[in-house]
Amino acid sequence: MELELEGANLKSVLNRLRRAQGQISGVIRMIEEGRDCEEVVTQLAAASRALDRAGFAIIATGLQQCLTDVEEGRKSGEDTAAMRARLEKLFLSLA
Repeated sequence: MELELEGANLKSVLNRLRRAQGQISGVIRMIEEGRDCEEVVTQLAAASRALDRAGFAIIATGLQQCLTDVEEGRKSGEDTAAMRARLEKLFLSLA
């Protein structure tokens, strides 16, 4: 299954990933500077949430595309049970 992110979906996911990238850079800098543990953990938690949200947005888009593919009969030979199992595994990888 190829993921096709278009328009607003792509922009939203990329913005979340860039935000997480900046937050992770900030965490590294904070650790190097010997900053307060609570501040570091707070920033790290924000980065983690940004990554989770990007991942969920990608999975949601993938689910939508899979449903469209099934409805249009373009499943590329994969049966519904296999597709469901693969998508469930992806979803749980973020849980």
